[in-house]
This record gives sequence, structure tokens and C-alpha cells, in this order.
Amino acid sequence: MKALVRLFRTTAFKLSLAYLVLFGIGAALVLTRVQINVEDLFDEQTAQTIDADIRGLAEQYSEGGIRQLVEVIERRARAPGASLYLVTTFSGELVVGNIAALPPDLPDQSELVESRYQRRGEATATHRAMMRLFQLPGGFRLLVGHDLQDRKLLRGILRRALVTSLFWLIAIGTLGGLIVARRILARLDKLSASARRIMSGDLEQRLPLMGADDELDRLAGNLNAMLERIEQLMAGLREVSDNIAHDLKTPLTRLRNRADAALRSDLTPEQCRDALTDMIEESDALIRIFDALLMIARAEAGYCSDFLSQFDAARVAADIAEIYEPVAEEHGAHIEFDAANGLTIRGNRELLGQALVNLVDNALKYGATEPGAVVRVAARRNGEAIEIEVSDRGPGIAAKDRDRVIGRFVRLENSRSRPGSGLGLSLAAAVARLHGGTLRIEDNRPGLRVVLALPLALAPRAVDASAAEPPASPALSRRSAE
Repeated sequence: MKALVRLFRTTAFKLSLAYLVLFGIGAALVLTRVQINVEDLFDEQTAQTIDADIRGLAEQYSEGGIRQLVEVIERRARAPGASLYLVTTFSGELVVGNIAALPPDLPDQSELVESRYQRRGEATATHRAMMRLFQLPGGFRLLVGHDLQDRKLLRGILRRALVTSLFWLIAIGTLGGLIVARRILARLDKLSASARRIMSGDLEQRLPLMGADDELDRLAGNLNAMLERIEQLMAGLREVSDNIAHDLKTPLTRLRNRADAALRSDLTPEQCRDALTDMIEESDALIRIFDALLMIARAEAGYCSDFLSQFDAARVAADIAEIYEPVAEEHGAHIEFDAANGLTIRGNRELLGQALVNLVDNALKYGATEPGAVVRVAARRNGEAIEIEVSDRGPGIAAKDRDRVIGRFVRLENSRSRPGSGLGLSLAAAVARLHGGTLRIEDNRPGLRVVLALPLALAPRAVDASAAEPPASPALSRRSAE
């Protein structure tokens, strides 16, 4: 009983019931209209039958007068059927016919009317018929009519058909609604069971798909994609938490030890200044790590999508290459720049500049270790996308590690001896996702090539003068990339 009540309460059953009521009303209106049309057609045929009888009797009267008319009516009155005839005198006395008497409410005019009558030989039973009354020479009256019993029977048949049709419509519709509601309720129960397992902590659980590609399957597919994203974010959160606990513990411990050593030792003012300077540098490094984490979180959450504008991506790449040219010279390297024209994108200029800063800084730090090394920065169009490439001729990254290095705080064994936090590529990947693009890490043979692919703006506008300026704070950009 409880399960049946649940079926009645489902939206599917309520919708089926509403559709059933509307369809029932429509069917009743259609059948009622059919009944009216059939009755009108029956009345029209009855009137035509009466007119045909009148024409035939008029011919008989023209040929033989009242005597021949009476003989013809007498023969027709004895024949079974729905036709009605009556001839009376002016005073109403019966001459011949199959009707007991003239109806009292029948008008004298020769118009077709519907009236009650009583057959000869019947005491009380009355019937309805369509009739016409004519005045004949000599004061005689002639009534010609047609019984409407057939119309009454037809009306009863149509009404029974209407009631039967509505009954079966309600029965089949209710049964169909229950079947549909039961199927949908079963699917929803499966979805609810999976949702409860997910809420209990099983983030690997997914909503089941029936393969029908209907609205429930599409909804479940979208929810599964959302769950996949949530699982990735939760995994990233756990990974970040673990990495913060491991990677930040060492600099924090080092910072505390330096402060503790400075307090315990009798240092000269110069030594105290050096100790404080070291602690400030260590604190700045920690702040840079937290700034990078905050920027990655904001980019992945889409908070920066409210500050999008159209600008020339090639100009941004040129600004970054120009800013890092002195840094490259310090490393004994050189930056080559190559860009095409018309590379307009819609995005966040500051985030894109920060992502390129990270890529160029990584290339100089890990790929330009030899004197005379070259780091190449290029921007080009590839179909409906703009690709900004940063490549070097260094040792590169093994194919098995290219997907892993995009994670936060991930540092390969050959790079642990160099300063850094392992957040540069992670930030670049987050910026690419924010702009609807991708970050590809490829083999430069030799060396490494990192490609930032972003969608081309659909309706490029003239780039604002403010958007064409170089990043506001190059020093801050370089500091955040470390």
C-alpha cells in the first residue's frame, strides 16, 4: 500500500493524470460534437424523406383527388415503418392514417415541426416525430411525418460509446501512468541510492546510466561529470594539504631555527641584520608560495572570469620576453621571440602574463643551463586556437612524468637542488582551463616545449591602449613564478 501511495505521489503519475484529464475532456468534446452532427444529419435526412412523401402524395391527389389519396395513405399506413400519415376532416374526425389524432400543439402552417403523437391502437404511449400539416380542398387536413425513435436509439448508442470510451480511456491511462511512474521511480531510486553512497564518502561512485539517452540519462551524465570534477578537486585538496604539510614544514622549521639561533647567540648588529635579512627572504619565499596557491585556487574556481577582456596575446608574450631578456643574459642565455599578427583572445591579461612568466622562468631555470643556450617564445594561430610556445634545449622531462608535473608541489628528482615550489606549471594549467584552453608538454628533441593553447576570440575588437601596456609589476610577476 505504501509503495502504491508513492506511485500516486510521483510527478510522472501526476503529469500522466493531468494529460489523461485533458485528453478525456478533448475526447468528450469530440464525441459530443460527433453526436450533434449525426443527429443533425439524421434530421436532415428525415426532412428529405418527408418531402419525398409529400411530393408523391401530391401527385396522387392531382390524379385522383381525395379518394385516391385516401386509398394510397391507407396502404402506406398498414405497411410497417417509421412513416406517419393522417387525413382528417375540418372538424378533426379521422378519415385514414396510423396516428390516433392530430397533435393539439401542431400549427396549421405547412412547416416542418417536431411534436408528440400517439399511434392508433395505443392507449397511453406517446412518441416524437417530425411532421408537416397541409390544408386540402374541401376542409380536409393531411399530416405527413416520420417517427424519431431511430434518432433516440442512435443517441443512446453514441452516449454509451462515449461513456465506454471514457471508461477505457481512464482505465488504460491510469494503468499506463502507474507503469510509467513505476519505471521512473525505479530509476530515481537507483539514482538516490547512488547519491546516498556518494554523500557517505564514496566519491568514486557514479550515477547509473540506462543507455536511453533521455533527460534522466543526460542529467545523470552531467552530474557524473560534476562528480568527476569534485573528485579531482578533493584529490587535489588532499594532495595540496599533504604537500603543504611536507614542503612547507622545512622552510618554516628553518625560519624558526634561525630566529631561535639569533635569540640564543650574542650577535653583533651586523650579524643580527644578516639574520633578519635571511628570515625576511625565507618569509618572502613562503608568501610567494601562498600567493601562487591562492592564484591557482582562484583560477580553478573561475573567480577571475569576471575580469575578462579582449587583448593581443602576441603583445603579452612579447612583453614577457622583453622583461626576461636581462634575466636570460644573467644565465648566459638568450631569448628568441617570434609571433604572428591578429592573435586576439578574450581572457584575463594578468593571469595569462603570470602563466607565461612561470613558463619562461622554468625554461631559464631548468632548460638554459649551458652558456649560449636559447629559450624560444613563439605565438601563432592554429585553426580556431592561439598557441603560445615556450621551448628550450635542456634535458627536458621524461614522457612518463609530463602529466605528473602539472600537479601542485610536484618536483622531479633532477630539480630538487634548485630553488622553487613546484607550482609554476600547475598555475599555467589552471590559467589554460580558465580560458577554455589546454596546456601541452611536448618533447622539443632535445629539450622541452610547453604549449599554451587558448581559443581565438570570436569577434575581435580593437585592443584597448591600457590592455597593450606591459604587466604593471614585472618584479612581482617574477617573484610569484619562483
